[in-house]
Amino acid sequence: MASNRHGKAAHPEFHSDAPVLTVEERRSEERFDGEGEVRLSLEEPVHQEFTGTLMDYSKSGFRATHYCADLRAGHVVHFQHTVSSGTARVMWNRVLADQVESGFLVVSDGKSKGKRSDAL
Repeated sequence: MASNRHGKAAHPEFHSDAPVLTVEERRSEERFDGEGEVRLSLEEPVHQEFTGTLMDYSKSGFRATHYCADLRAGHVVHFQHTVSSGTARVMWNRVLADQVESGFLVVSDGKSKGKRSDAL
């Protein structure tokens, strides 16, 4: 079995001289810079409406910052932002010092709003 740079045994399937890819390099869809308000509403477990800021978007999802610490991966929200509206599933959350950053997968696109709608 090969050893890693620390002299410990490395699993042969994970030993590779290939470069490590960054998150951006692994993304299969083009991302567009976002701006403006995102309106979000969560129906379960308790109805909540809150706003955030659109950070970026792609054909299948978007990323936003907000202040709803109750939002969890797997929750389904209704959304509306400058590019589109519809229903999305929360895929991940990153809790920052004073806000939350979340990644959303669009599961139902209500309508595109014209601005870069060809990307949606």
